[in-house]
Amino acid sequence: MIILVINCGSSSIKYQLLDMKSDDVYTLIAKGIVEKIGLPTSLIQYAPTGSPKEVTECPIPDHKEGMRLVLQALTNPATGVLKNLDDIDAVGHRIVQGGEFFSSSALVDEDVLKKIEFCADFAPLHNPAHLLGIKAITEVLPTVPQVVTFDTAFHQTMPSYSYMYALPYEYYDKYRVRRYGAHGTSHQFVAGVGARLAGLNISNSRIVPCHIGAGSSICAVLNGKSVETSMGFSPLEGMIMGTRVGNIDANAVLYLMKKLGKTPEEMTEILNRKSGFMGLSQKTSDAREMSDLAEAGDPKAKLVLKKLSHDMIKIIGSYIAEMGGVDLIVFTGGIGEHNARLRRRVLENFSYIGLKVDSERNKAFGEDAIITTDDSAVKAALICTNEELVIARDTMHIVEGIEE
Repeated sequence: MIILVINCGSSSIKYQLLDMKSDDVYTLIAKGIVEKIGLPTSLIQYAPTGSPKEVTECPIPDHKEGMRLVLQALTNPATGVLKNLDDIDAVGHRIVQGGEFFSSSALVDEDVLKKIEFCADFAPLHNPAHLLGIKAITEVLPTVPQVVTFDTAFHQTMPSYSYMYALPYEYYDKYRVRRYGAHGTSHQFVAGVGARLAGLNISNSRIVPCHIGAGSSICAVLNGKSVETSMGFSPLEGMIMGTRVGNIDANAVLYLMKKLGKTPEEMTEILNRKSGFMGLSQKTSDAREMSDLAEAGDPKAKLVLKKLSHDMIKIIGSYIAEMGGVDLIVFTGGIGEHNARLRRRVLENFSYIGLKVDSERNKAFGEDAIITTDDSAVKAALICTNEELVIARDTMHIVEGIEE
């Protein structure tokens, strides 16, 4: 089964084209990423398996244009891997927010689309982008089945005392205001791979996966189930991120709205798109550019990177306390997988529980690796997330079930 997996982030579109035979027997035909959507330096990467990677820098103002470029690359007469788009049997999409509607993946229909749209207020940077991706595929491939996999589904195992806010209870009853989390597909995948790599039985383990990228979250996985996560009602809550503020006193938001005369919509824009790395540095939301600025001595860039590691240390420490210890800390995501200095800065703060970073192993880049010493009491790992594989597996199962 040829499956195209679309993973729309707040400023990116990751994609993979896979030939799925079974859960563990598959061929990656091509993959790529559209990066820095909406920024002056947008680009698309396209990498057919066994052929050189193509990188094209061009204006990509929104996700719709990004999707057009992805499909164009796959069917390019010279370098494409598909004769035409009819070769695609199914499309799987990553969806950030499914609310309490979904605890597993689902086939796209009008009811599912309405529920995803309903949850857009919970994830204003993502769900609208996901819907654009689904609609773009529907226009080009109207008869191809589409499946959605939800980041929030993995976190449905959180206990009520973890996901409830101390607001009047009727706000939960009427408006479903609670913590939902995100990146669940990634947390579930890297916790499983990390456990196997570390020689742990995931059903008897305490794991803290850290998905650090343009959007970042940390999860407490106890015996294979999510019991706590840093993102909340929307992906805004938690640590500092590319353009999101992270944790903030709600009264500070109300104070600024009054002082600046901002509407809720305008304040939402500030908190989600003009804060975080971008807001604090006043220069960029990109972590690679931030590192370059910090190396050059920019004090605000240094502040951003210090705050990122500080936020991570606070959250990881609280989850260790909540689970009564930790067996494995995992780093994944665009920043987590590629920034050895950040990993070292964070992990060195946990030497008090016997965690020892191996400086050579921590240089790993783009491959799964244990990055602690052999005698470390707590293990840490770099695991390259593969949300696309999880989505492809779910898509295959659901579509095969329909065909049967």
